[in-house]
Amino acid sequence: MKKTLAALVLGLSLSTSGCLGADHLYNSIKNWNAELSEQDWINEIVFIGLSIVPVYMLALTGDVLIFNTIDYWTGNDTIKDPGAFPGFTVKD
Repeated sequence: MKKTLAALVLGLSLSTSGCLGADHLYNSIKNWNAELSEQDWINEIVFIGLSIVPVYMLALTGDVLIFNTIDYWTGNDTIKDPGAFPGFTVKD
């Protein structure tokens, strides 16, 4: 039980680190889903499906462990910046 608790605490501490990255892969999938259809219910069904099949989780994990690290150490974006989230405007 103690080993399981220690592993859980270690996993949570690694997932809540203070280093932020661009998360281009996760944002690409999120933007794709937002632009998929004009019907919100279709986007919601796709969102639920991508959450059940852990696409969002795998994309975010890949960003945190692989792509953000490569971007930080090399300075090269491995995944193209998907841009702003559709539907939101940036205030000047």
